[in-house]
Amino acid sequence: MPITRAQWNTASSSPRSPANSTPDDISNSIERRIELHPTSDAIPIRSHATDATHKYSQHAVWDATLGRLVGIVFGIATQLLFLWTVGKLFWFLRFGGNTPPTQQGVWSDVALAMAFVLPHSILLIPSVQRFLKKFIPVGLLGCLHCCVTCFTLLAIFRWWVSNEFMLWQASGVIKYLILVGFYSSWVALIYSISLTGFGYQTGLTQWWYWLQRRPAPRRQFVIQGAYRWMRHPIYMSFLGLIWFTPTMSLDHVILTVVWTIYIYAGSYFKDQRMLQYIGEAYREYAKCVPGLPLIGFGPLMKLRA
Repeated sequence: MPITRAQWNTASSSPRSPANSTPDDISNSIERRIELHPTSDAIPIRSHATDATHKYSQHAVWDATLGRLVGIVFGIATQLLFLWTVGKLFWFLRFGGNTPPTQQGVWSDVALAMAFVLPHSILLIPSVQRFLKKFIPVGLLGCLHCCVTCFTLLAIFRWWVSNEFMLWQASGVIKYLILVGFYSSWVALIYSISLTGFGYQTGLTQWWYWLQRRPAPRRQFVIQGAYRWMRHPIYMSFLGLIWFTPTMSLDHVILTVVWTIYIYAGSYFKDQRMLQYIGEAYREYAKCVPGLPLIGFGPLMKLRA
């Protein structure tokens, strides 16, 4: 169920108490919280280019003509790489890998699936980002993260080994229903990303403001659209991409299991970062909205009072 005004009403007589707030009140409270902590780097949805203490002059090599040229090329190449990778991802999830089965294929597939998970997670660690900021302008960190993600995915597409063992192979009406779920998950993913900003997902927004030597505007967490139903709609959409497959071969099982565990764990750690940065306002939101629909256990359920 989505957040409704009735869910937030209690017997409390204080109009400002969290329990008596509306979704819009919580959203406004979150925005105020963001404004009160302009130098925090603990939350991934906030643009790193908005750190009030950052000065581009700290990276003199990037301010020089050659450095600017490298940054411009890097930003443009990142966006082209992203578009190419998305197309390859669609084809890979729909039709699988092209490498013929081998005896070591299972273990190599496990290693490739983990090779996506580990770098992607390490780059989100605040201490790692603080280290990278010593050498790279914050306006280019988003592009770096996007490139690492794309290259690990391209490695999967190139060396993924198919497997002839089938857990299921749907046909007829069932196959078409599964494909509807698969294509609908792509639509849901695009919609979910639009709620948080396409440019922030690829580093385009941060890079564009770096190019203009301007700080990017702060990103604000606003409870809207799918975020009234679940805390992690992007993760939910991605789960649909890997589970809705008419042909569940052994290699696809490996991919699905590893990435499902990653998404489940990633949802928990994202909630922790949100709680650390936003605080009580996000906690009240999470008490009313589950991480993912129909999840009644673990970190993706509604937070307990």
